[in-house]
Amino acid sequence: MLLLVMIGLVVFLSGCMEVDQPITPESEGIWNEIFVYPLSWVIIKIAEIFNNSYGLSIIIVTIFVRLVIMPLNIKQIKSSRAMQEVQPKLQELQKKYSSKDANTQQKLQQETMKVMQENNVNPLAGCLPIFVQMPIFIAMYHAIVRTEEISNYSFLWFQLGEPDYILPILTAGFTFLQQKLMMSTSSSANANPQIAMQMKMMLYIMPIMIGVMAFFFPAALALYWVTGNIFMVVQTLLINKPMMAKDNGGAKK
Repeated sequence: MLLLVMIGLVVFLSGCMEVDQPITPESEGIWNEIFVYPLSWVIIKIAEIFNNSYGLSIIIVTIFVRLVIMPLNIKQIKSSRAMQEVQPKLQELQKKYSSKDANTQQKLQQETMKVMQENNVNPLAGCLPIFVQMPIFIAMYHAIVRTEEISNYSFLWFQLGEPDYILPILTAGFTFLQQKLMMSTSSSANANPQIAMQMKMMLYIMPIMIGVMAFFFPAALALYWVTGNIFMVVQTLLINKPMMAKDNGGAKK
């Protein structure tokens, strides 16, 4: 999990090379033409419909983007859930083949693959959706920061082009809530001390990191983060509820 976060940060930073350059129809490059400018154009057009309410436009576009990638999120959660369900079997294999000699380790790998295949579990399936979503999130970030029109307007109590002091707190709070919900439904975190420690670290590190960043970024970007986090909290509750009900039903049987 920590590795994925680090990779995500590297990709995020690598996409910030033109963050100080306004996005316009004349912006060149595949990244700008295919990803950033179309999102910027949609934000502007929706804002014009609502009397130049760029804050409302950011909320609408954020929700729309989240809805589009929701199938990927569901696939990621289900894949993670499947990995959790086979953890007891994998731990039994690790105890059974605890010797470090080459033959024993080869046998462990074979038995592990067998368990994975029997339960239709692919350890990489949970990672792929993250890498597919990352360019979309970075493009949305660029579209908001590089669309000059956004900074000229206000929304609710804050100026979209200037830092705010309430939104970062909301961003950190909902990030923490999302992480907490993911931990509460993660049986592998409880079973594996190492994973539990990593998840506990991320539970506090991620909200603090994102909250601090939001204090220095324009409020428009913090609004995007808050909206996305609230959406993810609701999505996690909706997805996990039937899964937990299914598990409880199976336990009763």
